[in-house]
Amino acid sequence: MIDPNSAEADAARSRLRAEREHAEARLHTLEHERDEDGAIDAAGGDPGADTTTAATYLGAIEDLHKEIEEIDLALRRVDDGTYGTDEVTGEPIDPARLEAEPTARLNVGTRLPLV
Repeated sequence: MIDPNSAEADAARSRLRAEREHAEARLHTLEHERDEDGAIDAAGGDPGADTTTAATYLGAIEDLHKEIEEIDLALRRVDDGTYGTDEVTGEPIDPARLEAEPTARLNVGTRLPLV
């Protein structure tokens, strides 16, 4: 656990906010590209290709929304003091793992309990 008022928490917040801004920018760009491609395809493109392109955009946009949601959840964990704590074992998450994946909820190898 980290103190929500610590320099470590401030650094985590800054990193997560930067990750969020980057994801939002990618989302905006992708939605703009999708809209541009849709206008072109509506003018007489291949319907099969249009469906594949639309599905590709939809999947990528959905992934970015999930990424933003994970970042928001990580920011909440920073605020409530549970950031950096494995949600199953309660053990600290390896700092190298958090560096590589700032939204990590589990240590590598932690298994979720079967429900």
